[in-house]
Amino acid sequence: MTESIRDILASCGFFAEVREDSLDRLASMARRKHYVKGEQIFRQGEPCPGLFVVGAGSVRVFKTSPSGKEHVLHIIGPGETFAEVAVIGEFPCPAYAEAVQETSTVLLPSGPLIRELESNHALCLQLMRGMARWVRHLVSLMEDIVLRDAGERLARHLLEASAGESQPFALSQLKKDLASHLNLTSETLSRTLRRLADAGLIEQLGSQRLRIIRREELQHLADGVYPKL
Repeated sequence: MTESIRDILASCGFFAEVREDSLDRLASMARRKHYVKGEQIFRQGEPCPGLFVVGAGSVRVFKTSPSGKEHVLHIIGPGETFAEVAVIGEFPCPAYAEAVQETSTVLLPSGPLIRELESNHALCLQLMRGMARWVRHLVSLMEDIVLRDAGERLARHLLEASAGESQPFALSQLKKDLASHLNLTSETLSRTLRRLADAGLIEQLGSQRLRIIRREELQHLADGVYPKL
């Protein structure tokens, strides 16, 4: 059964503080947008079409250098948002967005959303709380890049990706995109995965699937208190 637009918005952490009446108004202005694998959603520098919430599938948000090199900023999954900063700040899209797989989203168009924010101060405050969570997440990502080495960064990502389960799980993105997201080269990512497996912390079950064997020790590594690999 397909989730309603309102249900998708209600399940999104960015809207966790939004009251029922405001959520109804947001749902009334929203529309569904579907994308096939590899389809571009928007380009860097284009006017921001609005705030997107992923209902199913995943979206790759990335920037490119003048030489054409890509750097993956985020992989957005179900219940997560993207382009929220651009639409609220009313500036062009700061990056590219592309569907990683067949993806369905809910779009809150820029014009109607901005008009609602201008007339609904309570909603502004509620969304500011959601934005504060997002900023905290970005700060955490920056800390990973600056303060943690490759093993620590990867260990932390795997712990989050496994969602606390001991069952095998699949990486949510291609290894080249994961490497870019963690600010590693593909070679460093592969080498670090092998070291984690050789240390008995994880088991690799294929190119994209693995299982965490010794979660407590992997957590110690993520926290920087486990011997270096």
